[in-house]
Amino acid sequence: MNVTKAVIPAAGLGTRVLPATKSLPKEMIPIVDKPAIQYIVEEAVEAGIKDILIITNRGKELIEDHFDRSPELEQKLLNSQKDKTLEEISNISKLANIFFIRQKETKGLGHAVNCARSFIGNEPFAVMYGDDVIIGKDPAIAQLIRAHNEFGKTILGVNKVLPEDILKYSSLKVSPIRDNLFSCTDMIEKPSPDKVMSLYSILGRCVLTPDIFDILDNTLPGAGGEIQLTDAIRVLANTKGTVAVDFTGKRYDMGSKLGIMKASVEVALNHPGIGEDFKKYLSELKY
Repeated sequence: MNVTKAVIPAAGLGTRVLPATKSLPKEMIPIVDKPAIQYIVEEAVEAGIKDILIITNRGKELIEDHFDRSPELEQKLLNSQKDKTLEEISNISKLANIFFIRQKETKGLGHAVNCARSFIGNEPFAVMYGDDVIIGKDPAIAQLIRAHNEFGKTILGVNKVLPEDILKYSSLKVSPIRDNLFSCTDMIEKPSPDKVMSLYSILGRCVLTPDIFDILDNTLPGAGGEIQLTDAIRVLANTKGTVAVDFTGKRYDMGSKLGIMKASVEVALNHPGIGEDFKKYLSELKY
């Protein structure tokens, strides 16, 4: 079955990026001239996804506004004959069929994904974390969808992380299949040093089969007192097996100040409008 639906959990409070996120959703923090979440939606669309559910909570109305029409702005651009900008702005609302639901309690990523049950039905679906922007020639989620089409299993988007960072992420038990594909049969969220299985961690993308919902219904709070999606996926890994894809593309953690700055600088360097001027500016910068 083709993967045509995606869920973007975007209900987090963004505490690592305060005070900016006191009133601005971290998903709306710009990378040069587009908010982070637009990059994620565009990645989904490029991979062939048609329907996207964004899971929000209180104070995230700006996300909904961004993907809505703005008649007053569009009319002003039309009157000013700024046709290129008008087309760019009006196309945002046409990217995909975008729906919204609120996670009324912030009980963790697993709880957020479980809020999408009625939207997904009995189909495989993509999950794209709202604070992970991945930029590359081949959309990361498309790489996972191709693996799902081949294996028919839950697919995990992974990269290796530094040994000092693995304790903050998930750690996976993997064995090679071929190239950048691995069989994954176990995992742990935020492991203690003696529980690390490998330096491979789930980073921002996965394709899940719909049986994840029944598992989430019975998943107890784990690390941080939250319902962890990793704990539910672990059940599938232990019983049916999952496949991990060491995806290509550069991942930016938009939930961290350093990640935001890396994204802004690196995207600006390759931006068609300001790239050359920005390179010149950096070359002349004294610090």
